[in-house]
Amino acid sequence: MRAVTAELLTIGDEILYGQIIDTNSQWMGVNLSDAGIRVIRKTAVGDVEEDILNAFSEAESRADIVLITGGLGPTNDDLTKPCLVKYFNCALKINEEALSEVTAFFKSRGRELTEINRQQAALPTCCEKITNAVGTAPGMWFHRHGKVFVSMPGVPHEMKRMMSDLVLPKLKATFNTPVIHHKVIRTIGIGESFLADKIADWERSLPGHIKLAYLPSLGEVKLRLTAHGDSKEILEVETNDQVIKLESIVGEYIYGHGNGPMEVVIGKTLLEKNLTLSIAESCTGGYLSHLITSVPGSSGYFMGSIIPYANEMKVRQLGVRPEILDQFGAVSKETIIEMANLVRSKFNTDIGVATSGIAGPGGATLEKPVGTVWIAYADRHQTVTKKLQLSTDRSINIKLASISALNLIRLSLPKDAVLTSSSMA
Repeated sequence: MRAVTAELLTIGDEILYGQIIDTNSQWMGVNLSDAGIRVIRKTAVGDVEEDILNAFSEAESRADIVLITGGLGPTNDDLTKPCLVKYFNCALKINEEALSEVTAFFKSRGRELTEINRQQAALPTCCEKITNAVGTAPGMWFHRHGKVFVSMPGVPHEMKRMMSDLVLPKLKATFNTPVIHHKVIRTIGIGESFLADKIADWERSLPGHIKLAYLPSLGEVKLRLTAHGDSKEILEVETNDQVIKLESIVGEYIYGHGNGPMEVVIGKTLLEKNLTLSIAESCTGGYLSHLITSVPGSSGYFMGSIIPYANEMKVRQLGVRPEILDQFGAVSKETIIEMANLVRSKFNTDIGVATSGIAGPGGATLEKPVGTVWIAYADRHQTVTKKLQLSTDRSINIKLASISALNLIRLSLPKDAVLTSSSMA
């Protein structure tokens, strides 16, 4: 089955100036993919008629569907509608149904319908009106030479309602769309290039209709399998078979699938196994606790944290022995062991985790440069430590140390408490 393609076109100077973040394209991309429509390009263009018309022409030459957001307001800088009139060579005329809807919208809010707002009911005579259930600017549907243009408001909640209720169903009825199925595998503890090298043979053996993409981010690499075909059920079986093969190669680095980040996986494990956690954070300054508590229901396993940033607080609040700090320093294996065990005892939890390091830019020595971090995990059976040598960037070091501490929890939990990759499918 032939792929059905779409281009997303965002109109407005405010997007190019960075005054508004384009969240619409991300949402549309996800929902179009679920509908079997492949987005091949996203374009942003400013409020210049010539540029908009050129963008229309270029998009039409590339894609079956052109989805436009923005530029439908009632002011002179909103050029989308006049440009569509010119591009499709038709007239602009008040649409009585649209006028009735706009009038009712203003009346329901006790506001007078001004002439400038009345003009929002003026639509190109060559389009089909798309009702805006939550705003005043109607959408427009154009169908010419087998191609479809859809113009929608840039206000996210208006666009999403219009897309969900009307545009997506109409697109699926207009085009014979194939099935697009995505499977995301989340890995941690291995860099993108090393991962690619390990799975090179597996990647080369993938069927032609299943493609692999690497999606690296801070501290982890996501692998996305995208399969195209006629049957969702068959594609799901095929991609799951490929994941099983992948797990036999790099299973130790796989911690989950889909959209659940590490803190969600850890939280689910702790909750299922009825284990509690406390944290002592020095160099991460509370960021690790923030990740843990960003998960709904974290109060079921996270008892609390302490941030003994200064050495004096490590002694007074946590109970680290002064002689340990004097002999080995705050950034050391000996200190981090004490911190993890002491916080576990202080909060009476099953697990204690600690971080201590030199986030930068100051505080470094020849022996301990910026980016030197120690992390530790302690339970009643064991204490596990790890030394990290991170970057020279303070913000990156805080985030990477926190992610590494989460991974240390995953790797150090008793084997019967580890949430394996297969159980995350």
